Amino acid sequence: MQMADLVHHYESFTEKTLVKPAIRATQMSDFGKVAVLFGGRSSEREISLQSGQNILASLIRQGVNAYGVDPSENVAQKLIEGKFDRVFVALHGSLGEDGVIQGLLQMLGIPFTGSGVAASALAMDKARAKLVMHGLRIPTPAFGVAKTIDQARIISEKMGFPVCVKPVSEGSSIGVTRANEVADLNNAFEKAARYGDVIVEKWIEGKNLTVAIVGDQVLPSIEIRTSSEFYDFNAKYESEETQYICPAPLSMAIERTLRALSYRAFCALGCEGWGRVDFMQDTDGKCWVLEVNTIPGMTSHSLVPMAASVAGIDFDQLVLQILETTLVETQPEKLVGITA
Repeated sequence: MQMADLVHHYESFTEKTLVKPAIRATQMSDFGKVAVLFGGRSSEREISLQSGQNILASLIRQGVNAYGVDPSENVAQKLIEGKFDRVFVALHGSLGEDGVIQGLLQMLGIPFTGSGVAASALAMDKARAKLVMHGLRIPTPAFGVAKTIDQARIISEKMGFPVCVKPVSEGSSIGVTRANEVADLNNAFEKAARYGDVIVEKWIEGKNLTVAIVGDQVLPSIEIRTSSEFYDFNAKYESEETQYICPAPLSMAIERTLRALSYRAFCALGCEGWGRVDFMQDTDGKCWVLEVNTIPGMTSHSLVPMAASVAGIDFDQLVLQILETTLVETQPEKLVGITA
């Protein structure tokens, strides 16, 4: 019996209610002393530095008692000695987006932005996240995990080229390659394997779309158009030729479907606070979830601020709304169990 057949009322499993206080913070002093964690040790350190500096500047500009903390070393000591009331996590990649820092903050009893330990770890592991989505009938491209080049070849030939070869647990398109034939696999696998296990995923031709979520609000979709083969690191952070269309040029019906699917994927992994869901829309119009990002970028090229701006939320308001989620308790409305 398939896992999807064992999960009853799977729509309910991916629904949750955000329980908001009647009054949100009306004074910046309500937040107390805030640490913005950015930098860290991952391969995405430079992007995290940009995100964190933007967030810190925004909070200070708005009168929040905020301080930057680089958790590259002695982070627990820094947080304890600093007597911080809450933390804005602006870390990307390993040791920041994978549940490690979230576990530390939970142990220290310090409220923090974004998802908790389990959801952060699950979303960071693309393979296991896709298994959860598959089990809940959330469309995601076919894939396999390869520990050797021979396994990558077998998976690719079974699915058919082209395929996407990427690290299981990295972001910012680091280590990602499109392989159009067997001859491309050696370099693609080697590039991805530098960061651990490798995921080989069926390549979806079509539109690159993304949807951001802040609190209980799903923001307008964005279509990303690049001059390169795909939305790689250069297209994300360096190229001035990448085009962003927000809202994406979709029919109202597809836009609604896309936003609903985004929220389902976000909730399926147990995510909270804020995040971003990345999609491909194939040539037949079907949308496929690629991954869920629990701590999206907040740089000058980042997508969440773009979508927020179209929704009438400027950068300062966005940062404050994310920080306000640390004042809110979130609970799942109902989790329907798996029965035999």
